[in-house]
Amino acid sequence: MLRRIQLLAFGVILVVAAFSSGLPFLFYLVYLATFVVGGSYVITRLGLTDLEAGYAVNQLSGHVGDRLKVTYTVRNTSRVPKPWLEIHNATSLPAGLPGRALALGPRTERSWLVRTPLTRRGHFRIEPLQIRTGDPFGLFESSASVGSGVTAVVYPRVDALPLWRLPAASVDGSHATPERTLQTSPLATTVRPWAPGDAFNRIHWKSTARHGEIQVKEFELEQTADAWIVLDLERGPQRGSGNESTVEVAVRAAASIADKAIRENRSVGLTVNAHRLAQLQPDRGARQQLKIMQLLAAVDGDGATPLGEALIATIPRIRRGMTVVVISPSLELDWVRPLAALRTRGVGSVAITFDPGAFDQWARDEARHLVGLPPQPPDEREAAALAQRVRALRHALSEFGATVRTVKPGANLGGMLA
Repeated sequence: MLRRIQLLAFGVILVVAAFSSGLPFLFYLVYLATFVVGGSYVITRLGLTDLEAGYAVNQLSGHVGDRLKVTYTVRNTSRVPKPWLEIHNATSLPAGLPGRALALGPRTERSWLVRTPLTRRGHFRIEPLQIRTGDPFGLFESSASVGSGVTAVVYPRVDALPLWRLPAASVDGSHATPERTLQTSPLATTVRPWAPGDAFNRIHWKSTARHGEIQVKEFELEQTADAWIVLDLERGPQRGSGNESTVEVAVRAAASIADKAIRENRSVGLTVNAHRLAQLQPDRGARQQLKIMQLLAAVDGDGATPLGEALIATIPRIRRGMTVVVISPSLELDWVRPLAALRTRGVGSVAITFDPGAFDQWARDEARHLVGLPPQPPDEREAAALAQRVRALRHALSEFGATVRTVKPGANLGGMLA
């Protein structure tokens, strides 16, 4: 706007001077300015006519570490060339979507592919495609919005846990690996020849007719040792920053454990004390996995409900034979006592704790590295006090028969939980 006011003022002064003095040179400048301004206006007005554009996103959801692919297409259907076009998408994705400036000849088309990494979980917005053009002198500008915006959901990264095993509960079907059983279960896996002592209701008549001898069904124990994950996102105990903070590592651990349990055909429930206390009832299958991932993509370490209260609210929903997995950076001992009520009900407990000193040191080293400073050694007195609190928590959890795993930043999650 300021440039246009300056241009208008210059034009008025030039016209007044030309008519006042009658100098041919000034009239020449008036004609030249009129030609330049008029031509720039026409070029800008025709810059977006007969132009077709669009973009396509290959997926609207993904996990941290994946790449989002966006395909752009711009087509000029007129005989007038488009000498300058600027195309970009405004987005809240951490890595952004790079724009492009290009020129299109008459009746030509350009397509290109943009790959952007998904570096942080959450819900992100990709706004409509913006196309802008103008004249070579920057006097005029024209823009247009194409299409509609979309929302991309980035789920937490799922790490492989090849050695992770839930402790078996004291009920049938609680083992992680199938076992042959003498009792009837919904899982009929194979047939074998009849042997003395086999019940007649186990005879598989179709296989008997096909083999010409009596065949009986064999069953396996159904995997009913379900899991309930309690994720502690209370604001106070959180440590670290970035992808190696206790919040992100805890969310990643919950996502990995839920993914492995659902792949083992277990039912998985989830309690998260984030901004509000959220609970997902136990279920199995891809639909439950999607619910868990959507919840974990949206939560943050801003909870106000203590972990002890979250456990007390969850315990009445836990049935016999389940396993409770508590993921918490808290070093307080008040949340350990509610686990004692689960032991008498045949419920197993697994506690995934964090080394707060290691997360604090990691965050300090990263901050110093960004400004070019060497790492600073930790405070020995503070480290000793934190180590003592960690030992006290592990001892209290061991008294109630809970399996304890400690997580540190920067290490392989599958190895630490094994």
